[in-house]
Amino acid sequence: MTRTALVTGATGGIGRAFTRALHERGYALILTGRSTEKLTALSQDVTGGAAQIVAADLGTQDGIDTLVDVLECNPVQLLVNNAGFGTHGEFAASDLGRELEELTVNVRALMTLTHTALRTMTAAGGGAIINIASVASFQPLPSMATYSASKAFVDRFSLAVGVEARKHGVHVLSVNPGPVDTDFFKVANASAIEVGRSANPDELVAATLAALDRKRARIVFPRGYHALDRLAGLLPPSLTARVANVVSGRS
Repeated sequence: MTRTALVTGATGGIGRAFTRALHERGYALILTGRSTEKLTALSQDVTGGAAQIVAADLGTQDGIDTLVDVLECNPVQLLVNNAGFGTHGEFAASDLGRELEELTVNVRALMTLTHTALRTMTAAGGGAIINIASVASFQPLPSMATYSASKAFVDRFSLAVGVEARKHGVHVLSVNPGPVDTDFFKVANASAIEVGRSANPDELVAATLAALDRKRARIVFPRGYHALDRLAGLLPPSLTARVANVVSGRS
């Protein structure tokens, strides 16, 4: 029986890497994103046009509802909640509408799609969900306050729901990557931030799928960021926020 996977944010760097890797694993694919043109090109380039494409803006309720309908009509064995973006700048000076859109994509859409997929996977007695969080979830990040808070939600939510889902045969994996070689910082208007070496999206996806095969609940990639995770857990959050501000050069 052919397994089906739905990938959100499929046309971005990480989404394209998931598309390639899952196609190679024999999955039938449902690819989602905002641009029909980009989705069509991705499906053609990677799957020879075999992938189903669904254009939906997850920053809107209509877009979320569209994918809920897709999941209810096309039960999947794997959901990859990859869509997300960040903003940069002091919160008081930010565009509140854009911040709320960020929260909608990063949290509301992910939570809604996870809920929809879990209901069908639980009834079927199996399935898996991959939720992309971030090492930004490890500490409060001044100038990226909404992003770090939203990814902290994704990580904690995924771990908690994963425990609940396990007894129903459903696996939930929280993925916490460091900087990845994508357009993330360009979209966030944060290109001035020095983040050091960025990881390759294909390497991130390979590590994620290996963790999925091993039924792990959480991964941090690259592994060196485990030290940041442990350090942040030892220090008061107010202190880690000030340290993050200084280290990133935003003080």
